[in-house]
Amino acid sequence: MQATALLIIDVQNRMFQRGASVYHDAKLLYNLKKLIASAKSKHMPIFYIQHESKGLDLQRHSENWKLHPFLSVEKDDLVIQKTTPDSFYETTLEEHLHNKGIQNLLIAGIQTEVCIDTTCRSAHSKGFSTHLIEDAHSTWDTPILKASQMIQHHNYTLQWFANTISTDQFVDRLR
Repeated sequence: MQATALLIIDVQNRMFQRGASVYHDAKLLYNLKKLIASAKSKHMPIFYIQHESKGLDLQRHSENWKLHPFLSVEKDDLVIQKTTPDSFYETTLEEHLHNKGIQNLLIAGIQTEVCIDTTCRSAHSKGFSTHLIEDAHSTWDTPILKASQMIQHHNYTLQWFANTISTDQFVDRLR
């Protein structure tokens, strides 16, 4: 995969609080770890997107705001700060991608129906070839839909804006 970057969106401590964690939290972290290890083995750029919001208990520098330690973010990794669901809106993400000649994006993380959805659509409208890692994004149940239903729905609906592939398909393509 030439000129490709991996975006890991909003995998922060707040999303893994005991009793209020995202759907299939352990599986999500396991798949993210596999994606990151595979990308790093091929020197693929990884962009960690970090959300900041007082209303969501994600104040900058708070424990909740920090990226989840399971990601093993290294000092050379690029972390992009955002304050809206769109990882491109009023951030330096697009500039960094263009500077590195990135044309293809692999998207994973949290929250399926908000930040993942918005970023997939935005990336598509900006001309990036986008892939959604179908088993490496998550959300929470709502009174209307279960998290598993939202994930399935978005994996289907976002095919208008992104190709969907599994973690294992991504890893196999890099071999």
